[in-house]
Amino acid sequence: MAVPTSRPEFKEYCLRRLGKPVIDINVDGDQVDDRIDDALKYYWDYHFDGTDKTYYKHLVTSTDITNKYITIPENIIGVVNIFPIGQNLSTNNLFNIRYQIALNDLYDLTATTLVPYYLAMQHIQFLEQMLVGMQPIRYNRHMNRLYVDMDWNKVSVGEYLVAEAYQIVDPDVYTDAWGDRWLQRYATALIKRQWGSNLTKFIGVQLPGGMQFNGQKIYDDAVKEIDELEHEMVTNYSLPLSDMIG
Repeated sequence: MAVPTSRPEFKEYCLRRLGKPVIDINVDGDQVDDRIDDALKYYWDYHFDGTDKTYYKHLVTSTDITNKYITIPENIIGVVNIFPIGQNLSTNNLFNIRYQIALNDLYDLTATTLVPYYLAMQHIQFLEQMLVGMQPIRYNRHMNRLYVDMDWNKVSVGEYLVAEAYQIVDPDVYTDAWGDRWLQRYATALIKRQWGSNLTKFIGVQLPGGMQFNGQKIYDDAVKEIDELEHEMVTNYSLPLSDMIG
């Protein structure tokens, strides 16, 4: 069977790992979908392949200035930083400091060395940090709002706010994610735990021939597998901790 490239194929793959169609998997279809969603959320939160660094560009409107926040798409789960916005030492006009330096030192930039220009840019950046400062941000992924604690009166409608952020890797868009081995094993273990939980309700019930459901054994095995997979995630597939708001 080919590697799953869609949610239905992924769902059937997990059920086959548990024994379908040789044995009946006593889990409702909605329960299977719920456990796959749980697996994806854990995958996005911890796996280094579950998110992708991006730069989100937002066109500032009058509503943003009134609200003092911008609305972030749901696929973004964390914001690291924003690029300077508003009135700082560099502006987009003829009198831009960077433009003037490049204009006045054009011969040096093309004929000799870039070192003076680079040092000047570093000095300007240092002055911006000292005089303007870093703009504090607050972001909560459940509210989808990025608050920038600054004087919004210095921001003009039509300016762009660029945020350094992390967005989820949607397997419905990037279908190769459905073939991730860790995700497959983790989703299967979650479905297995649900299967065991369903069967524990029939403990003590006699089946024809004197057999009984052993849901507790299935449940316990699944819990052990989940613990091992989550430990494997932390030790092998998670990036080191970094500053991220979200």
